[in-house]
Amino acid sequence: MTALAAGPRTSGESPAMAWIARKLAERNITLNPTTPEVDAPEPSPALEAAQLRIPIDYRDARVSHPQVEAVAGAAVAPGDDPLAPQFGASGRRRIAHGPSLLLWGDTGAGKTHQAYAAIRSLTAAGCGVQWQAIKAADLYGQMRPRSGTDPEPLLRRIMRTPLLLLDDLGAAKNSEWTEEINFRLLSWRAEHHLPTIITTNLAPVRTERTDPRQPVLRARVGDRILSRLSGMCTPVHLDGPDRRYRPAA
Repeated sequence: MTALAAGPRTSGESPAMAWIARKLAERNITLNPTTPEVDAPEPSPALEAAQLRIPIDYRDARVSHPQVEAVAGAAVAPGDDPLAPQFGASGRRRIAHGPSLLLWGDTGAGKTHQAYAAIRSLTAAGCGVQWQAIKAADLYGQMRPRSGTDPEPLLRRIMRTPLLLLDDLGAAKNSEWTEEINFRLLSWRAEHHLPTIITTNLAPVRTERTDPRQPVLRARVGDRILSRLSGMCTPVHLDGPDRRYRPAA
């Protein structure tokens, strides 16, 4: 049997480690066993999948408002849901129910940015969350009756999606038809406590500080919708300069 070559070594160092250190030293590589290893963050498959669906402008979005972080409280362990014991006691966290947010403010204040940041935060934490993002105007466009198509399955799917981002509510022209879609969608989600992130450029109601020329959300969507929003959402006012504006050089 060939013995390891003798040589100086520190107290507690094994002969094998001393031999490895000498071999590395011959190649000008220094081994420092006392240096702690830095844990690299594990990749999140949920976040990687979400990144493919998130618009390019928001793929690096980070939550910067404390009230927006509250939506992460909607994630619960599958076994913690007494209504779904079949999931067992372990598994990835998922969205079951939780708080909703109404993000409102001027154009370019960062409402959609914070909304997608909340989605990224949940998926980065490993939540197995199904989510949908749609602009209100696009929802109405997809719901318009067409020959040979039934838009009801689309509305039911969006109503029941575990996490929904409804962007730019109040931007489209209001009518009895759009009000009915809003009512059905938001009533279902409010009753079932499904987390919903809603953005709008309009203040919820008119106050003394509101510019009389500026419409408010109440006038655009109606009292029934505003009542549901008031009951289900935490309002968050975002202000500041237009993030999209780039002054001429």
